[in-house]
Formats: sequence, C-alpha cells, structure tokens
Amino acid sequence: MVTPGRLAAVAACLLLSAGAAGAEIPESQRSRAAVERVETDLKAEVARAGLAWGAAVFIRIFKQESELEIWLRGGESFRLFRTFPICAFSGGLGPKLRQGDGQSPEGFYFVTPERMNPHSSYHLSFNLGYPNAYDRAHGRTVSYLMVHGDCVSIGCYAMARHRLPIGAGRNRPIEEIWTLMRAAFLAGQPFIRVHAFPFRMTEANLRRHAGSRWRDFWANLKQGHDLFERDRRPPDTTVRGARYVFAPN
Repeated sequence: MVTPGRLAAVAACLLLSAGAAGAEIPESQRSRAAVERVETDLKAEVARAGLAWGAAVFIRIFKQESELEIWLRGGESFRLFRTFPICAFSGGLGPKLRQGDGQSPEGFYFVTPERMNPHSSYHLSFNLGYPNAYDRAHGRTVSYLMVHGDCVSIGCYAMARHRLPIGAGRNRPIEEIWTLMRAAFLAGQPFIRVHAFPFRMTEANLRRHAGSRWRDFWANLKQGHDLFERDRRPPDTTVRGARYVFAPN
C-alpha cells in the first residue's frame, strides 16, 4: 500500500536530489577492488549485529564531533551500525553559502546511485546533492560537494584514517561506507538520506550557540533530527516557505 508518507518521500527525493532512482551504480577497477577488500569482513559484522546484508542505509554527519554515523535498517526502524571519525571538513559551524567560502554543507540530502563516483581524485566519493531545494531557495548554487576518501577537504567531508600513509589501509573508512551503500542500492534502496548537522543537536548545544546567526536554521534542523531520535526512522523531508518541513516516515 502506498502511504502519504511514501509519496512524500518520493517527492522529497525529486526535490532534493535531482536524480532518478534505479540507476546503475557506477563502478571502476578501483571500486571493485575496494569492495573485494572489505565486503567479507563487513558481511560478517552485519550478520553479528543481527542485520541483513543489503539493509537500507541512513547516514548522519556531526561537524563539531567530526563523526559520521552509518545506520542500517532492521525491521521497522534503523540501528546504529558504525561511527567513523571524519578526517577533515572545511570551515566552521554553519551551512555552505557560496563557492569559495570554505564551508562544508549542513542540511538534509539524498544520494542516488548515479551520484556514486568510483573515479574520484580522492579514492572513492559520493555527491551529497548540494544544492538541494532548501539551498536553492536561499540562492546557493555551488555543486559537487562530496563525502570522499583521503584527508583533505575543500567544502567536502573526507573519510580516511589519520595516521596511516596512503596505500596502507588509509582509505578503508570510505571503502566500507561505499560497500554498505552499494549493497543497499543493489538490494533496491532508491536513495540514501544523509543528514549533516553542525553538532549533536542537544538543547545544551543550542543554548551554547544561542548567539549564532544560524540559530534559527539550526532549530529547523533539530526538528528533523528529533523526529529521527524519536522514531529511529529518518523523516520525510520537503521544503516550503524556504524552510525544511518534516513528516514521520
């Protein structure tokens, strides 16, 4: 049965990611080698967690804590599978506004299969889909903002092990993230939600940053954050009146 929430999810995908679901996942010799390196271990870890290989993926990013969370669906809700340290991101707290501002984005994004880049200059990457409908409503037009490997960032989120040289397992974090996303896409997930926050969205953190110009923006982000915290399902997200609007999914 198609519910209003499911219809809203489809509409949100079209609004916020501009890509058609069901596209083939781009591959390269590099991406195939990465999957071969990590897939066996990941399958065992997913099984030990009581989850199915190819389970739907949800990603959360927290700038201040430099953490990226991978959640996998188990039954009717999502369970935290792994938290990766972010090696590098650009700028400080606050959204991406324009080309050259040195900021990594904050907000609610969707990754479709064709946004996966197996030929990245930074090992492997996926495009967040910036600007989304919210960003466009605020006049933001720069594009090609990624989550990628290695440990350098110009507006992106870089996932790599800090202390290892390139070629010695340094890029295993992005390889694992890529492989989990790939498995979810192959199992039929049409798009993967990525929610990027300035910090853990607690009342204490909002009070700590009460003087910021982004206070109202962050309060809007917190609405979506809190729906996920309540339901353990990422909410359907649309944009109306230049604000994010959420509904339980």
